[in-house]
Amino acid sequence: MTHILENGPENADHRLIIAHGAGAGITSPFLEAIAAHIGDQGIAVTRFEFAYMAARRDGGPKRPPPKAEKLTIEYADMIASVRARVPERQKLYIGGKSLGGRVASLIADEQFKAGAISGLVCLGYPFHAPAQPLKLRTAHLEDLSCPALIVQGTRDPFGRRDEVEALKLAPAIQLHWIGDGDHDFGPRGASGFTRKGNLVDAAAAVAGFIKCA
Repeated sequence: MTHILENGPENADHRLIIAHGAGAGITSPFLEAIAAHIGDQGIAVTRFEFAYMAARRDGGPKRPPPKAEKLTIEYADMIASVRARVPERQKLYIGGKSLGGRVASLIADEQFKAGAISGLVCLGYPFHAPAQPLKLRTAHLEDLSCPALIVQGTRDPFGRRDEVEALKLAPAIQLHWIGDGDHDFGPRGASGFTRKGNLVDAAAAVAGFIKCA
């Protein structure tokens, strides 16, 4: 059974569909907080779990996630399901945390060109595995035409600011940097930033992108 959670006003002008990261589901502290903050900005938020994560919640074995490419069908099915039940005027955006954002990015152009979505939001995009900066997951991002926002911690081990800014990314992609943030946007104690402040900053960036895109 797919698990779904909702935040924000159901009849908002904009809705963001969010998938989770590889190891934690839609009730992780990160997604609970970010969904609430985005919802407070007047945007409807739909969080959903891929089947492998939903199976864990239902008592199944804790297996590693399938490859991102194998999860794209599930994400496309969720877009169709949401589109069928929300007001026709409501603009849909897709994205997710880490793995969830990567899966969304793999289908973003197809969905955008079909008129199903209006944009893409990635929270902590996994540009590469930690300590493997040469094994990039960015080929499809070089010519992306779908408007996109990537919100990234400046010291994220999956893609630090200095690494990401050296990459060739499509002009359609905007980057918003989270001060001293790690993969969950958490800063170091002496940095002058706070986790709560960083999450509020991330949500404000997402809301601004969605409302202006």
